[in-house]
Parts: sequence; C-alpha cells; structure tokens
Amino acid sequence: MLYPTAQAWRDAPHRKVLIFGMSGLGKTHLSGLLRGSGDWFHYSIDYRIGTRYLGELIADNAKAEAMKVPFLRDLLLSDSIYIGSNITFENLSPVATWLGKPGDPAKGGLPMADYAKRQEAFRQAEIAALEDTAHFAARAQDLYGYDHFICDTGGSICEWVDPEDPNDPLLTKLSKECLLVWIKGDEAHTQELIRRFDRAPKPMAYQPEFLAEAWARYLKENNMVEGDVDPDAFIRWTYAQALSHRQPRYEAMSNWGVTITPDDIGALRMQQDFVDLIANRLPS
Repeated sequence: MLYPTAQAWRDAPHRKVLIFGMSGLGKTHLSGLLRGSGDWFHYSIDYRIGTRYLGELIADNAKAEAMKVPFLRDLLLSDSIYIGSNITFENLSPVATWLGKPGDPAKGGLPMADYAKRQEAFRQAEIAALEDTAHFAARAQDLYGYDHFICDTGGSICEWVDPEDPNDPLLTKLSKECLLVWIKGDEAHTQELIRRFDRAPKPMAYQPEFLAEAWARYLKENNMVEGDVDPDAFIRWTYAQALSHRQPRYEAMSNWGVTITPDDIGALRMQQDFVDLIANRLPS
C-alpha cells in the first residue's frame, strides 16, 4: 500500500486516498467534508465523466429532445438558445438521464441495443476518468497547491477490474497513486439503499455480462418482449441483484487497501478525525 503503516500515513506531507463502495454510503459526503477543510482536492469520477468524456453526448441527447418541440427547434437552428448540462458534485442527474433505462419507449425506455451502447460508452468513460487520477493528483498539488487529495469514485468501479488478479492494470495503477479505502455497508445499509432506490429508481451502470443475463431472465420470467418492459420496473427488479453481484467484488478490492464504514463517516467532524480514522486501520 502507498502508506504501509499508520505512522507513514500521519507523517506523509501529501495524503492521497481513493474511496469506493456502493452509491449512497457516504463517498461524496466524506469528500465534501474534506474539501470544506480547504486542504483537500476533491476529484469526482462521475463529475469528470459528465464534463469531459460524456459531456457532448449528454448535451446532444438534450438537444435531440428539444428538436422534437417546434418552438425550441427553431430557436436551436437559429442559434438563439444554448443547451448544456449543469453538472455539479452534488447533482449528477444529467449523466444518469443520458444513461437511461431499457424498455417501453412510451414510458421513457430505450431499445436494448441503444441502452447497451450507452452502457459501453459509460464503461469506457469511467475507466478513462479513473486513469486520470494521477494527473489530477499532480495537478491539485502543482497548480492549486493542495496538500491532500481524495478521489471520489462511482459505485461501478468494481465492475471494470479483477480484484483477484494481483496484476490488475487499473487497480495496480490506482493503488500506486492513492490509498484505496472501501466504505463497507452492512445488511441494514443495503436494505435502506434498496428502499431508497425503490422510491426513486435511477439509472446505473452494469457489467455487460450481468446486464445481458438479467435482461434475458426478466423477459423470460415475465413472458415479455422488449417493448413491453416498464423501464422503472426492470431497474427496480435488477437493483438488489446488482448489489449482491457487487458485494464480493468490493470485498476482494478491500484487500488492496483499508476498510471503513458509513457509521465511521457519520462520526467525522473535521479532517483530523479522518486522518485518525485511517491511521487506526493501518498497521502500527
């Protein structure tokens, strides 16, 4: 690990961490707390995806919808209005909206072929954004003068790596740059995430093999064809399975770093609390 002992972590003039885990367990909250101290640079993977790698596709999707409205179409064609996404660390809705959901077009669904293409574009974008971590860590220090750096990853990082492979290219690169920190939720956290998702289902990225198997099984079990599928019903049905699919992958990734919990994050009040928390997870 980048910091082999608690003392090495405490003595480091430049602390760099990468946090990962299920969406909704506190990654962005923790990043915001550290950013608010004024000493930490917050690198958001999802923000980078939405502004750098998928920004044009997101804007074009919004323009395509606007072109269906005669009033807006005329204004767009005459360059009288501008359409763009307003992505922030706390509001990543433009990315999720572009990613979409498969199923009945009348209910806002996408054909599976188009949905799969967007999934692949997102996969490539997330990997590229993760590979930019070293660049932004250096940029934060050299350009802006930040002493410390936190990489706030998306929930799907575990889908694009093989944590059982000690030579996994992406994990090897990231672990050389940052201390990997898993935010591990328990069963109660998982059930709360499922309840929260059921109230407001949101698009998410899936490993291609998992998505193909889930889609085929859903159609078979419900005796449906593609156009019959309620998009929200499908992603609700898939969500708990996706969490179960990811849990052992996160668990294996934890061997590359240290583990904390959402309750640990909830108890933090200042950056020194975080420094102490990580030190307590490292060998003495």
